[in-house]
Amino acid sequence: MRTRYTKQLVVMAFIALLLSSCAPGNRLTMMQTGESAVTGSYTLILYGCTHYDDFETVAILAKEGAYPFEPYAPDFKYRVVKGLEGKEALEEAQKFVHCHSAFRTSQLSRLVDEKGETLGFEVRPLYMPFVYGVDDVLDDYYRIKDGKVIVTIRLKPSIERMLSDGGSHDKDD
Repeated sequence: MRTRYTKQLVVMAFIALLLSSCAPGNRLTMMQTGESAVTGSYTLILYGCTHYDDFETVAILAKEGAYPFEPYAPDFKYRVVKGLEGKEALEEAQKFVHCHSAFRTSQLSRLVDEKGETLGFEVRPLYMPFVYGVDDVLDDYYRIKDGKVIVTIRLKPSIERMLSDGGSHDKDD
């Protein structure tokens, strides 16, 4: 029974991935970068950390004067702080992502459009890999649609399965 259910989930996840990759809008590229790249004024989006040990946590620095960023999530899942200078926004972001007991470090990435323009930055937490087998548990993407950057943040499917199974790795169920 569980095997059939798992196969159905895999098929549904594949179809969702296929449809999202074909969806209208330009996907942004993420490139790791250093702190010195964060200059100018930003709107800080603090996503997640709704409870202690919330894996779905990330901070986004949206460059002011560029595209507005809009998380694809209910309003209670994130908060927005406007008009921060780069250094202050980055400091707040790095404090914010330190929300989980397995936090190890943070990773800073530049969000770049198809023309090579930087639209913002992402600060994501990396966790101790012995907790769930990987240090990066997020599966997120950014795309431009209708004059906005739409942000989708989810856990990687393998992490989601582990959490929903209560951490069980038993394949016989």
